[in-house]
Amino acid sequence: MQGVLTGFAVIGVVIAVGYLIGVRGSLGEHGRDVLTKLAFNVASPALLFTTLARADLSVIFSSGLLVTMLSTAAVAGVFVVVGVVRGWGVGRTTIGALCSSYVNSGNLGIPISVYVLGNASLVAPVMLFQLVVVSPLALTVLDLSGAGEKGPLWLRLLTPLRNPIALGSLAGVAVAGAGVHVPGPVMNPLTLIGNMAVPAVLIGFGISLRGSSLPGRGVERWPVLLSVALKSLGQPVIAWVLAVAVFGMRGAGLLDVVVTSALPAAQNLYTYASRYRVGEGLARDSILLSTVLSVPVLVVVAALLG
Repeated sequence: MQGVLTGFAVIGVVIAVGYLIGVRGSLGEHGRDVLTKLAFNVASPALLFTTLARADLSVIFSSGLLVTMLSTAAVAGVFVVVGVVRGWGVGRTTIGALCSSYVNSGNLGIPISVYVLGNASLVAPVMLFQLVVVSPLALTVLDLSGAGEKGPLWLRLLTPLRNPIALGSLAGVAVAGAGVHVPGPVMNPLTLIGNMAVPAVLIGFGISLRGSSLPGRGVERWPVLLSVALKSLGQPVIAWVLAVAVFGMRGAGLLDVVVTSALPAAQNLYTYASRYRVGEGLARDSILLSTVLSVPVLVVVAALLG
């Protein structure tokens, strides 16, 4: 359980630093917005490019990834159906669907993969799937829904080619697929810039907690509770059923897919919500609650399947 505790301890400390910065007002009135824009437009694209440019794309062809894809689609689909019926709006429903299915494969997934699963590369397929497929698709929906920049339809249809997150991901995949070696003088500055992404996201998230109400209350109560239930319980259960009943997985392979599915919602979803000014409270509360709940869930999963 050292991996679980280590991952959560690191995240908790950095978020707490962000909260203290918010309380003290050290970054001024617009500090959170600056951090969000920095993470979205500069640091995250650099991080995604450097991560994917060095990735072994062959790892995506596995039964474990199919389980992840199907469980992601299932829980996100449930939230979308409920969002449509309840009239929560395209942007808000998109953020909620992400919070229901998009796992924290980076700053939590990697240490947990090392200490619980014994291999950091096991989280790579999930990370690639989310970076290459889920993020560009969701951000395109947000842009086309009107949450992003306005403009002619033909220009909005080119959103994936203009979105910095999508561009960073697609460029990294292109470099990895072509087998191109990026020289150090180019890769090293990008790596340094990319290293700002996770701290900026976590600190910005911590600042947002200042003065906020208890999670799961107010107008976002039901979307938050639904997304947290789907993320913390629905996704790992669906992944377990699919892995056992459909793919016949057992042992370490089964543990891998269920653990990765049980990871909480990723902090960068709050960056997306803040960037598009939609569902910010939903993203903040869902991330916080799913992160807290994932501790006992991961402990139970590891105890039953480990």
